Amino acid sequence: MSERIHLLLSDVDGTLVPPDKQLTPATMHAVAELNRAGITFAITSARPPRGLIHFVEPLGLRTPLGAFNGGAIVDGDLNVIEERPLDDDVVAGVIEVLASHAMSIWVFRTDEWYVLDPLGPHVDQEAQILQRDPTVVASFEGIVGGVIKIVGVSDDVDASVAAWTATNDRFTTRVSATRSQSYYLDVTHPDATKGSVVRFLAERYRIDPSQIATIGDMHNDVSMFVASGFSIAMGNADPAVQHAATVVTSSNVEEGFARAVADFILP
Repeated sequence: MSERIHLLLSDVDGTLVPPDKQLTPATMHAVAELNRAGITFAITSARPPRGLIHFVEPLGLRTPLGAFNGGAIVDGDLNVIEERPLDDDVVAGVIEVLASHAMSIWVFRTDEWYVLDPLGPHVDQEAQILQRDPTVVASFEGIVGGVIKIVGVSDDVDASVAAWTATNDRFTTRVSATRSQSYYLDVTHPDATKGSVVRFLAERYRIDPSQIATIGDMHNDVSMFVASGFSIAMGNADPAVQHAATVVTSSNVEEGFARAVADFILP
């Protein structure tokens, strides 16, 4: 690296935590080492703000949290600093496209989560992460205004990819459609990307983006790779994501985050 790194921005699921979603001692030690070295640490995720709050205390986070892929930036008490809701006239169309590909659909406002089917795929998993159950509705028609993210959920990877393509084809620059997991298709405002979180942090801390490093594992992380000066892909990332990064570390079940901090950031 030609520039000293002043800030590291990390994805959460698949990067900061292994499949059990729990911070490992090695990860917590790595973040502590960053703090000792004077390197600011921040996190961003497709998760809602409530799904990030329990990382604040164990990691000693003092930075804003980039939730919903940058759709909402909040402080450590979940106070909203910045929001980018979808345009109201786009919401119904996105839901229509996802439904046409037989995807289960979730709709999020900043602190609200709506589903049609409480027994749908991965609802239990999301409820455990958020420590709350969704609000079950008969339809999404009455949910207008303040929609930050729409998620299409399917364990059929081909259907998820097809819905991704169809969403981008229909709405082009009016949305950002990315995959945060193989079974999730996240649709947000076009300016709600993890790249926008990099730019927000650069401005807030008066750091040149060339002095920001980013680390992630999924397609929704590529925008922050592009916006930062140095990027690290996890070993569990697919080849396209790895190709977009500056370097590749080991997987999230092999302490890839902690190794990346030791190998690429602290030196």
